[in-house]
Amino acid sequence: MEFSFDINYLFSERVTVLDQTLVPCRKSAGRPDLQAHVAKVIDELGIASAKAQQLTAPVTSASKMQAQRHQLYLLKDCKSNGGSGVVVGFLKVGYKKLFLLDLQGVHIEAEPLSVLDFYIVENLQRHGYGLELFDFMLKHKNLEPVMMAYDRPSPKLLSFLAKHYCLTQSVPQVNNFVVFEGFFLNRAVAQLRKVPSKKPDGEIKPYSLMEREVVRQEERALPWPFVPPHSPQRLISSQCSHSLSVGSSPNRVLSRAASASAPGSNRDQNPQFPVIERCRARRTNSLNRSQLGFD
Repeated sequence: MEFSFDINYLFSERVTVLDQTLVPCRKSAGRPDLQAHVAKVIDELGIASAKAQQLTAPVTSASKMQAQRHQLYLLKDCKSNGGSGVVVGFLKVGYKKLFLLDLQGVHIEAEPLSVLDFYIVENLQRHGYGLELFDFMLKHKNLEPVMMAYDRPSPKLLSFLAKHYCLTQSVPQVNNFVVFEGFFLNRAVAQLRKVPSKKPDGEIKPYSLMEREVVRQEERALPWPFVPPHSPQRLISSQCSHSLSVGSSPNRVLSRAASASAPGSNRDQNPQFPVIERCRARRTNSLNRSQLGFD
C-alpha cells in the first residue's frame, strides 16, 4: 500500500510496534504532522481489512487505537515505491476478558492475548509476509499461537493457522472468539478460573416460605394507605371507590369485595395456622416498636 509521504522516514524499522500513543519512534514525538501520517496509514489499513473481510465497518482505526490498550504490528517493504517504502500489512492484538467453554463444556473465565485484526495487502499475499509478521509478534510476546484467542477469524486466517501452526481442532464457543484444544491443555491452572454456577431457584428454606405466606396475609389485612400498590386489597379498594362514584351501595360493594378477597378461606382448617399466627405476632410487634420510635 503506497502513500504520498515517505514510509521509510515515518517507520524506521521493518516491523513497527504501535500502541495507543501512535508514536512509532522518537523523532515523531511532538510532531503533529507525522502523527497525522501515522493515523492515515492505520485508517487506510483498517478500511482495506474490513473490505477484505466483508465487514460493515472497520474494526481498526487510529481513534480506536488511541481509546484502547491494543498493539499494532506494522510491516513495511523499504525498497518499493522508488525507495520511499510501502506498507505490506498489519496485525493487531490485545488482551480480552472472555468466558469460554472448555473441552468438558465447563464455563471458564480467562484473559488471553487475542488476534483482533490481521491483514496483508492483496497483491502482496502468498509471499511469506503474513508468516513473517505473525512470527515477529509471537517472539515479541514470547507466546505460542495455540495459547491465543482469535476474534471472528476469516476462512483465510483459519487456513493460515492450520497450515503454519497445525491449529485445526477448535473448541466450539458461544461468542465470536475461536480457541483451540491446546489452549486448555497447556495453560496453567492459575490462569483459568471456573465461573461459579448459579444457585438453583428451588433451594428455598421452609421457614422462608412460611414468612412469605405471613407477609401476603398481612398485606391483605393492612388498612388502605399501607397496602402495596399491586396488592389485591388495593385493587379491591380501587374497585370500591369506582363503584361508589357511580352510585352503588357502599355496604353491598364492601361485602362483595371482602368475599372476593378470600374465597373459601377457613383459618381453622389450615394446619399451619398456629405457626403463621406466631410469625404474624412477631412481625406486628416489631412494626409497632419501630412506629413508636423504640427501635
